[in-house]
Amino acid sequence: MSAKSGGAKKSAAGGGITVKGDNRRARFDYELMETFEAGIELKGSEVKSLRAGRASLVDGYGFIEGGEAWLDAVHIPEFNQGSWNNHPVRRKRKMLLHKAQILKIHNKIKEGGYTLVPLSIYFSDGNAKVELAIAKGKREYDKRQTLRERQDKREAD
Repeated sequence: MSAKSGGAKKSAAGGGITVKGDNRRARFDYELMETFEAGIELKGSEVKSLRAGRASLVDGYGFIEGGEAWLDAVHIPEFNQGSWNNHPVRRKRKMLLHKAQILKIHNKIKEGGYTLVPLSIYFSDGNAKVELAIAKGKREYDKRQTLRERQDKREAD
């Protein structure tokens, strides 16, 4: 029930972690407070499409409703070889977290000013996972400062 530290990494051959989608914009737009790893409840065609590596987390967000964690607005495109029974591309998906983690996230979001942002989606030993972060939106001057620091680091290298 502890928070996950660090990001998911691509692995070589084997049953490790394979990243399928990354939300790099979230790291720029938000100040990340705490990260969590959650399983995702997916349909069969979603799993096949996700394994093809075509997911977009840019507009995605998480929320707590009825004591359950949900992931919304994450774009997993239709599976090309799927039938007429393909999944909707931007549906609400249930996240699998421990009750204590859900309560912790809910209390932090209820404080105000915080949101639940997906950072990456990946397969870990065959199971679809999403890395989430409790985040606070950055102001415009914070973003400029981040850009300045990044530019200074490039110049120093």
